[in-house]
Amino acid sequence: MTVLYVLITASSIVAGIFLIAFIWSVKSGQFDDSYTPSVRALFDDNKPEEPESENIKTSNN
Repeated sequence: MTVLYVLITASSIVAGIFLIAFIWSVKSGQFDDSYTPSVRALFDDNKPEEPESENIKTSNN
């Protein structure tokens, strides 16, 4: 039973360390995306509309 207490304590300490490291990295700007806003204009998702005559496929076999 003592081993269970030791393992729960150790895992809580490790989880706390990871939580503190995550909060520190978020506050220091580690996850800020500085690349995407600069290239967002290059990747335009709006495709131009094609005329109806080109959309109609005819089979002349």
